[in-house]
Amino acid sequence: MRLMRRDVLLTTGMSALAVLGGGSAVFAQGATPSPSVPAVDPDLMRFMDISHCLTDRTALNAAIGAALYAGIVQATPQRRGQIQALYDLKARERLITASELAKAAEKADKTLKDAVHDIMIAWYRGVAGGKVVVYRSALMFDITKDAIYPKTYAAGGPFYWTTKPPEVARPTGLPALSPSPFVVEPT
Repeated sequence: MRLMRRDVLLTTGMSALAVLGGGSAVFAQGATPSPSVPAVDPDLMRFMDISHCLTDRTALNAAIGAALYAGIVQATPQRRGQIQALYDLKARERLITASELAKAAEKADKTLKDAVHDIMIAWYRGVAGGKVVVYRSALMFDITKDAIYPKTYAAGGPFYWTTKPPEVARPTGLPALSPSPFVVEPT
């Protein structure tokens, strides 16, 4: 069996983690070990709750959510308070669907509409604060994930395009928010 550089690096790295993470010498100076479950940021929890409601999805990736939230708040600091306001509105009015929350948010405060847009753009396009946070896991690709991966070539193998694609139900809903100005982004 040939010894490869990656095997050496992996073995060395795992050994170092085991020694540092499990060794008692690390805590000899009176330091306390970190808890096995990291503390959850309440702002992030509110963002995830609002995200579940706005996307009408029960399962969203928490790591992606944390990165999107950080990007949104870093780019526009007032979004933190607006996300809190959305969360409070959702709880107070007992709103369940994305449409209900979006309509109530716009009615309560016009600036909340921009917060709703930022959250939706972040999850569906993978862009937060003008920076790409996630690409392949952006929700806009979910509708075609069974047929083709985003921006790849021949993902289905040779002649995959010759078979009929799966049927997709046509959306029947109406927009929940009033029209927004059209913004052309540079490509």
